[in-house]
Amino acid sequence: MDQNTNRILNFLKEIGISYSLEEISSETFLPGLKLRAGTLVIDMAKLTYPGDILHEAGHLACMPPAIRNEMSDNLESSDLHQGGELMAIGWSYAACIYLGIEATFLFHEDGYKNGSKSIIENFNEGRFIGVPMLQWLGMTYDENQAKIQGLNPYPVMQKWLCTHRPE
Repeated sequence: MDQNTNRILNFLKEIGISYSLEEISSETFLPGLKLRAGTLVIDMAKLTYPGDILHEAGHLACMPPAIRNEMSDNLESSDLHQGGELMAIGWSYAACIYLGIEATFLFHEDGYKNGSKSIIENFNEGRFIGVPMLQWLGMTYDENQAKIQGLNPYPVMQKWLCTHRPE
């Protein structure tokens, strides 16, 4: 296991994202990864891109506990999970920065419908994806809200896990 993958797994343990290293025999959306009742199942032998672990963990992290604990297999196409995709992108980028991992480890060229370079460019230029929704959940703040709160703005996270469903 490489240093970045080890760093990611330690981080997930620290913040409370459940994962299990085990063989996956079924087809999965991403090689070597699946969700099972709120746990990220990782098959290291089939995992093509270890950075995908962070992205999938972001899907779990950005959902309220009741939803997170029910998430399994491929996520249904719904407004909740479409918004979750944007939050997972923003969350996983913030995690890369926090962990000192290059964005190209996460946004690899074979992922994100060939849009990885564009995503990295957006983040490098301060055009952050998913931040309004992460802010709505109280997980981070944009520049303006951070200044009002006296806190550091995104990509600094105030919370790594969504703890409630906003009203």
